[in-house]
Amino acid sequence: MNALRGLWVLQLIGITVLTIFAIRAEGWDLLSIFFGDIKAMNWSGQFNFDFSCYLVLSGLWIAWRHRFSIGSILLGVAASILGILLFAPYLIWASYQAKGDVKVLLLGEN
Repeated sequence: MNALRGLWVLQLIGITVLTIFAIRAEGWDLLSIFFGDIKAMNWSGQFNFDFSCYLVLSGLWIAWRHRFSIGSILLGVAASILGILLFAPYLIWASYQAKGDVKVLLLGEN
């Protein structure tokens, strides 16, 4: 479990640094670039759409894991938008809540 937590920390650091550089280079206009690539029907667009599918699944998993409570739905939506910036800290927190038990981490308490 510590190796996974370490990976999540590295991912969080990496995406934070890359996000800072991207904002400096491109500004805050992510959505027009993101959807423009999808609309162009190129490999960048294919990757963006595939990545969006993963983001939606991660958000649905978070909401499902907490039985679709209002808070978990909001957290799931936020995870679908923010990606690993939110998902990595969530997984680190959830892994400690699960006391390292992978079954509890994946399925939740009940």
